[in-house]
Amino acid sequence: MKNAIEHYPYEKPSLDFMQTYLTDAKEQQIQNSCTLQHAWAKVQQPLEQEKQRLYIEEIKQLLKERNAVMVAHYYVEPELQDLALETGGMVGDSLEMAKFCKSHPAETLLVAGVRFMGETAKILSPHKTVLMPDLDATCSLDLGCPINEFSKFCDDHPERTVVVYANTSAEVKARADWIVTSSIAIEIVEYLHAQGQKIIWGPDRHLGSYIQAQTGADMLLWQGSCIVHNEFKSIELEHLKQKHSDALVLVHPESPAEVVAHADVIGSTSKLLKAVTQYDNQTFIVATDLGILHEMQKQAPHKQFIAAPTAGNGATCKSCAFCPWMAMNGLEGCLNALKYQHNCIELDSDLIIEAEKPILKMLDFSEKYQKFNQENKHALNLGAQSFKVWLTEQQHGAKF
Repeated sequence: MKNAIEHYPYEKPSLDFMQTYLTDAKEQQIQNSCTLQHAWAKVQQPLEQEKQRLYIEEIKQLLKERNAVMVAHYYVEPELQDLALETGGMVGDSLEMAKFCKSHPAETLLVAGVRFMGETAKILSPHKTVLMPDLDATCSLDLGCPINEFSKFCDDHPERTVVVYANTSAEVKARADWIVTSSIAIEIVEYLHAQGQKIIWGPDRHLGSYIQAQTGADMLLWQGSCIVHNEFKSIELEHLKQKHSDALVLVHPESPAEVVAHADVIGSTSKLLKAVTQYDNQTFIVATDLGILHEMQKQAPHKQFIAAPTAGNGATCKSCAFCPWMAMNGLEGCLNALKYQHNCIELDSDLIIEAEKPILKMLDFSEKYQKFNQENKHALNLGAQSFKVWLTEQQHGAKF
């Protein structure tokens, strides 16, 4: 298994190539766009095997001593994903991470991901200590949705329900009526649309456009984007499909519409992972962060996974689908966070109260929607209206 996984390298573009992203960030008027270059400068380099082993053993010991659990996103480095699983933690997408952090009894949460994930863990578990390998690890969607500007956008349209993607700051979450992740966004927007609600969506414009097309909802879109998914190129993907005509194309909906149009499977990180075992295809073209390939290879070790192109032939790498902020997470950062109890997420108590409300609505909705599907798994074409009726029939039904 180890050898099968190793032949899929994590190709990291040069700082010169990242200048493209810096220019895009400035055009979108993203403050602190220089943090992108800062992130690439802090990308963790591979450790010598013996040092890596020592770090892992010490982290395992500290997790026990601190009554701590480690949670990791699918996009962080493979050794962090494996360590989280080996020590009783979990690896997942942002919704799965949120659920796990809320329910796990550990007093300390070590979150290997980006800052909004650590903040979400703190919001849902305010009395726990939440540590991160590097507090500077952020997200272009978060950076591109500053609270003052987004709040004004919402104030200009007070008649609309504010639905915010999880990839945002605690302050933006507190301004929202609903928080969603890509694994539950369509269902929630469809439910709101069935009630005649008009929506403000933020911050990812590509995901918002995809949801709008799927649901028919009336949505005003904040014009943010993910620097990884925004760079996939449809013409390059089309060329790659011609070379691998029997490959199944997996695309995350944060990608541009012309890329999504080539997809065989469109969905969240978790949905794309399920596809590699649900389908018999032996080759998959994957249009999302390269970090997911590690878990895909573990689940289907004899299948081939090809990273979707983000650049033309003149680029420093054919696929640069690699988030530099996720790559800031490393074993040394995990070790130091646990050892010295630093890189701790701190949020104002009033902010936590306000930000928790829309997150809990999402989690409650997700739980009830899952139950609805289980009870009606043999029925066909059940949508938001059926779910709405089902909710009202529940004696303990929630009012959203």
